[in-house]
Amino acid sequence: MDFIYAVVLGIVEGVTEFLPISSTGHLLVASAFLNFPTAALAVPDPKAFRDTFSIFIQIGAVAAVFAFYGRDLAAQARRIGQDRVVQRFWLGIALAFLPAALVGFLLRNVIKAVLFTPLVVGVALLIGGAIFLLIERRPRAAHITALEGIGLREALLIGVAQMTALIPGVSRSGASIVGSLLLGLDRRTATAFSFYLALPTLGTATLFDLLLALREGAVTGAHLPLFGVGALISFGVAWLSIAWLLRYVSRHTFRPFGYYRMAAGAAIIALVLFTDLLAG
Repeated sequence: MDFIYAVVLGIVEGVTEFLPISSTGHLLVASAFLNFPTAALAVPDPKAFRDTFSIFIQIGAVAAVFAFYGRDLAAQARRIGQDRVVQRFWLGIALAFLPAALVGFLLRNVIKAVLFTPLVVGVALLIGGAIFLLIERRPRAAHITALEGIGLREALLIGVAQMTALIPGVSRSGASIVGSLLLGLDRRTATAFSFYLALPTLGTATLFDLLLALREGAVTGAHLPLFGVGALISFGVAWLSIAWLLRYVSRHTFRPFGYYRMAAGAAIIALVLFTDLLAG
């Protein structure tokens, strides 16, 4: 049963990681609903196991970005030694990565202990949805229509926006896209930049959390096949999600995601309050 749940959660991760609707929030709620991991797995700390599983299967999502942009990444790798445009772009990615990396490293334990709850997810989804709708109601004129046009100032500010995604339910891609739109990027460029920014952000977070979990005993080598299944499913679904989202934003607004976030957030809040009422 745990392997079936791993497949389901891999699908959830693949669908939600790059859509601006929060993969962490959806995984948190889905894991609680599925009661993952089951008692048969004999995990000493189920919450720590769930948190580590959610982080680990992001490997699949990161690999999907590498696969989707493989040719571009290879071309940039060949030119980075002498091409100043490529150098500036990756310096911008590094600057955008730093705010979330520093704050996440310093406050990791506090964030996981205090904020990783369905209620926080619901509130964050609701607020984020309202922000998307407000931005789409009065869209700013886009003056940056290519990745090469993103300056270091814009990259750093996008990174500051991404930092808010440390709150589960905010959405890493959603936060970076909102920051990008406010800074004058068009939708497709904002979305593509969030994909590239996922490489250091998700890659570093995944490796750090996995090593920490292995050291603390939250997971063992025996659990890695289960994690591998989730990551493999995540890879396939995430690749499809990336391709779909780039096509979608070329012709449509983010308004449907705003409505979805508000509906999902309201439903989660109502469910939490109803559950607490029954428990009380």
